[in-house]
Amino acid sequence: MTADHSVRFVKAEANGNDFLVVDAAAVGAAGRPEFARAICDRHRGVGADGVEFVRPRGSGFELELFNADGSEAEVSGNGTRCVAAFYAKHGFREGVLETKAGPRTARVLEGLGATWMIEIDLGPPRIDGPRVLAVPPGEVVGTELSMGNPQFQVLVDEFPANWVELGAAIEKHPHFPQHTNVGFVRVVNRHHLEVRIFERGVGPTNSSGTGTSAAAVAAIAAGLADSPVEVSSPGGKQKVTWAGEGHSVKLIGPATILAEGVFYPHGLHPGPGSSPNPGL
Repeated sequence: MTADHSVRFVKAEANGNDFLVVDAAAVGAAGRPEFARAICDRHRGVGADGVEFVRPRGSGFELELFNADGSEAEVSGNGTRCVAAFYAKHGFREGVLETKAGPRTARVLEGLGATWMIEIDLGPPRIDGPRVLAVPPGEVVGTELSMGNPQFQVLVDEFPANWVELGAAIEKHPHFPQHTNVGFVRVVNRHHLEVRIFERGVGPTNSSGTGTSAAAVAAIAAGLADSPVEVSSPGGKQKVTWAGEGHSVKLIGPATILAEGVFYPHGLHPGPGSSPNPGL
């Protein structure tokens, strides 16, 4: 193993949703799915829910997101916060993050050192309306929408004991050819929700920025909540503001830098442009 086969990374988390930030130049495009699977492995890799491959662009950055299973995703609210938090440590305060779902603006509100409070403008959601899905052992009614990535939000009085199994069945339902993210949403009061999230390509997660935002949008659209909404998940709390149709969703929450290091992708060939120094 030579230095040319090592890849530097930064590990960060937002409400327990963890990501690895890697310079896009360090891993060739064709090798990114396999690289993501390897580095996200929690026993034989660094461990994470996904990888954000980053390339500087103007006053901001261009992001390519791969889930832990190697599938590519359009955008992550928490992932973009993790990227912004690392660069906040080096002076970044506001800029555009280009994602597969389009531009998303990140703004650093406060912080110091490793932990930063960051607002992400996720743009206007697209609500496709109520949908009834046939999943074992019966039917599930939810709201189909997009936060730049596909979402299916199920409003519940109490979280089903089998919500993980239901989430897995919904994620891969034939209605969603590209699969979907799934949220189960409990309304505590008009300004407070609780969620459980089954993330596409990952499984049950402590948190999801776009999932949290989708939960708030679904509850507000159903007339059960009012903006601003505090959304609690096992990973912590985030705040979502949304003024209704045609308006952007803004997500506010913390992100913390956990570690920086070097990954040795044994048996993998990251491809031309691999470098032990990703410029992070």
